Amino acid sequence: MLLPLSNASPSPEPQIKKPKGPLDFKRNDPFKSLKAFLAAHYPSFNQPRICLFLSIFFIQILLLVAFRSLPLSLHRRRQHFPSPFSTRHHQHLNQTVATIATAPSIVKEEGSCEFGKIFVYELPSALNKELVSNCDELNPWSSSCAALSNDGFGPVATGISSVVPENLSPAWYWTDQFVSEILVHNRILNHKCRTQDPNNASAFYIPFYAGLAVGKFLFFNYSSAKERDSHCEMMLKWVQEQPYFQRNDGWDHFMTMGRISWDFRRSKDKDWGSSCIYKQGMRNITRLLIERNPWDYFDVGVPYPTGFHPRRDDDVVQWQDFVRNRNRKNLFCFAGAKRSLVKNDFRGLLLNHCRNASDSCRVVDCAGSKCSNGTSLILETFLDSAFCLQPRDLLIINTNGSCQGEPESYSVFIDRNEVKNGTTSIRKVLESYSEDKIKRMREKVIEYIPKFVYARPQGGLETIKDAFDVAMDGVLRRFREQGQPGFRW
Repeated sequence: MLLPLSNASPSPEPQIKKPKGPLDFKRNDPFKSLKAFLAAHYPSFNQPRICLFLSIFFIQILLLVAFRSLPLSLHRRRQHFPSPFSTRHHQHLNQTVATIATAPSIVKEEGSCEFGKIFVYELPSALNKELVSNCDELNPWSSSCAALSNDGFGPVATGISSVVPENLSPAWYWTDQFVSEILVHNRILNHKCRTQDPNNASAFYIPFYAGLAVGKFLFFNYSSAKERDSHCEMMLKWVQEQPYFQRNDGWDHFMTMGRISWDFRRSKDKDWGSSCIYKQGMRNITRLLIERNPWDYFDVGVPYPTGFHPRRDDDVVQWQDFVRNRNRKNLFCFAGAKRSLVKNDFRGLLLNHCRNASDSCRVVDCAGSKCSNGTSLILETFLDSAFCLQPRDLLIINTNGSCQGEPESYSVFIDRNEVKNGTTSIRKVLESYSEDKIKRMREKVIEYIPKFVYARPQGGLETIKDAFDVAMDGVLRRFREQGQPGFRW
């Protein structure tokens, strides 16, 4: 599926406060001494003072040159994974959309691994490789073997050249939404900062396929809590016996969990999902998830895998140009299906809302298998629309993906209660935006595209950072920060 539809999140959990990190020291402005230098030209200043001020001025010029040669990370250190407790973030707490931090630049920096190196554990094969090998058993309705083929990217997309530029069609796959564990594992084995010596590592990766392990049990009413937790318990028993885990109580360990956070937060045996995140030993492990719990510091959101996996820098640039220049015939669109078991289903309301505005809105009813992998219907719909509706509360964006930062610069937020009670019309809200404003919003999303996608080469792209690169940078910076005195609790 090119863009997975988010599931509604359960009620928020008690807030876990992130401790205040070490203070950043501001640099002095060497040009303040210019005032003293200029003052020396006034008659009230005698010659010895002029000499003194000139000496200070030139010393500070030398200091400025020295400071400019230092790594920029000294003042950008806190620009990695954002705090989950910002005011703007709380405004969007109920939207179930994947998030990832915005970096100052999408261009890879050459040189050494300034934030440290990563050691990848060799787990028992039952925790990853055997799950993939037994792909016929992962889905209660059909085989998952095709979805996990091509190193997790899935089957090569067919019949898509009529929707995307023909020379980009080989970069498209029918990628499953829950394969980030495989994609990240394969990429991290080829990461430039991977080390084979755990004594040289500042970060330790646990390649446990938690989503694949629990997925096979989620839809069976007869599956027990023990079955849903068995693989996670096996992983934790193994990793807690490792001396490098014991050394820092897991603070420098991280993993990818390829489903949404709520699939691993079962509180009662009879409830949905596993209780993996609540297990002893998981507390300090950083977790990369396609949808995170915004109240948990150790949950870090990364993008859902999409169908586009660029092979080189040029693929990204060409796709950005294509999206930018696309002629969009519809003001907005909605792709989704009714949830008959959900009382006052909001998705059903959006379907009807879109149908009633058929001259402005394009609807894709995903009932049955209409939106399953192997169709370009959703992609074409998004490309033909200025905005696409993304519940839960109601976030409206105009491309397939999401980003962190200033939400109003790329999205429109509408309270779903206002839509339900008829006090707000989605159409009227969107019609109030000028073409120039929409263009600026789309440009912001286009800027973020490299951070949404997972590149096809196992070594990544030539110079552009993709979603994986940004995530690894964030993890390594986070662990460097956590190593500062007084950070941990």
